[in-house]
Amino acid sequence: MTQTSRQTSTPDRAAVTDAAGSAHGITGKGLKGGQLGLLAVVVLGISTIAPAYTLTSALGPTVSEAGLQLPVIFLIGFIPMILVSLAYRELNADSPDSGTTFTWVTKAFGPWVGWMGGWGLLAANIIVLSNLAGVAVDFFYLFLAQLTGAPELADLAANKPLNVLTCFVFVALAVWISYRGLHTTKLVQYGLVGFQLLVLALFVVMAFANWSTSETAIPFSWEWFDVTKIQTFGQIAAGISLSIFVYWGWDVCLTVNEETSNGKKTAGIAGTLTAVVVLGIYLVVTIATMMFAGVGDTGIGLTNADNQANIFTALASPIMGPFAILMSLAVLSSSAASLQSTFTSPSRSLLAMAHYGALPKPFSHVSKRFSTPGFATVAAGVVSAGFYAVMHVISENVLNDTILALGLMICFYYGLTAFACVWYFRESVFSSARHFFLRLLCPLLGGAGLFVVFLQTAVDSWAPEFGSGSEFLGVGLVFVLGIGVLALGGVFMILMARLRPAFFRGETIRQDTPALVVPE
Repeated sequence: MTQTSRQTSTPDRAAVTDAAGSAHGITGKGLKGGQLGLLAVVVLGISTIAPAYTLTSALGPTVSEAGLQLPVIFLIGFIPMILVSLAYRELNADSPDSGTTFTWVTKAFGPWVGWMGGWGLLAANIIVLSNLAGVAVDFFYLFLAQLTGAPELADLAANKPLNVLTCFVFVALAVWISYRGLHTTKLVQYGLVGFQLLVLALFVVMAFANWSTSETAIPFSWEWFDVTKIQTFGQIAAGISLSIFVYWGWDVCLTVNEETSNGKKTAGIAGTLTAVVVLGIYLVVTIATMMFAGVGDTGIGLTNADNQANIFTALASPIMGPFAILMSLAVLSSSAASLQSTFTSPSRSLLAMAHYGALPKPFSHVSKRFSTPGFATVAAGVVSAGFYAVMHVISENVLNDTILALGLMICFYYGLTAFACVWYFRESVFSSARHFFLRLLCPLLGGAGLFVVFLQTAVDSWAPEFGSGSEFLGVGLVFVLGIGVLALGGVFMILMARLRPAFFRGETIRQDTPALVVPE
């Protein structure tokens, strides 16, 4: 390959470089470049992770496993995420593409493995979207009950037809905002993310200021960060498993690389920075919560079974007093913001897969007015809303077990992307110390850690008692759903290989496919 290149798109859109004489040149997808800066991308990443919602849901179950070592468990769980984020950053710097995992794994391991990597990303996002819509519905009616002083309004979430209908409304609003482009998304996210972070900050300040007045309070101790105090390997495993859920979502920063100013650099930095910022939020909120509530099983203690499903609901009034309603609104805004921002990832992944011939052509349609993957955005909304409706009507246990199965898919596509980094850069990993650490050691450790969790979760979930206790032919439902969704991807892949053979023959994208040139 020579250094000669040519531009194949208009100046205000993501252009591409095509090697001289190449028969597989790439044309621009139609996404508008330069729309987002570093701050906007980080806000998008924080929104997708949804710290307010994630903390209120995860603190209780996690402290039951970790006890006083909860802060260090958060740090341990952060390790594989930051290692994988470094792999994403290296791959993005080399080949910025909205297809992220799909594109990079295809370039490293070929079309078949790449297609499955893309499927894992899509499946994970669709399941999360359906879950976020359900959470938004629950907290919407809870907020109405608190706002009006009518507790019976919270029970409306249990009305299945009304619940599903309200879910459709939330999804439709999220799709409408996403369809209108990243400029509209950015404005909405600034408001929603800013509000939830302000409320979390208020919660933390009031918890620190009043912790000594709580009957279950405990003083801060640096021993909470002492790794040697961890009593069992199970606590470490719980920390890594926790990281799959509480840190997941930062990779949306890479999905918008074609639409970001200097996307080769900015998107990668934003992904890593998002993970670090979220870690800081988690540690500060966790410490404040532990100091005020303690880790006991009585009163407002964090291991009290009555508090664990929704920690902030239990602690908002004791800590925030008359401002407690703000916390419910913050969790609602957190889940709603994440619902909207999460559409960014599957829509652009579907666009990329169709653009390279791995999916039917309609998914590559881009709105001329808004420069967004219109068809893919609407399709993601329809599938996620339909998935939620079917699962919600059939069985709450099935829906909950599907969320647990999500961990298998996240480990799969994150780990696969990390290994793709190692293999793709294999010829340069010993050329410098930087390349050795960022292209070999960090991705290898991160990917290996996630695949260990993948295998361990698959083994554990085989047992019927894992998750809700539901089973199918004697096999745990979480295993059936998690592995089943991945197997379903294999079926669709074979179908696409017959319908769209050019991609699977390596005619549209391969390792030497020239990379996109994104706006500086």
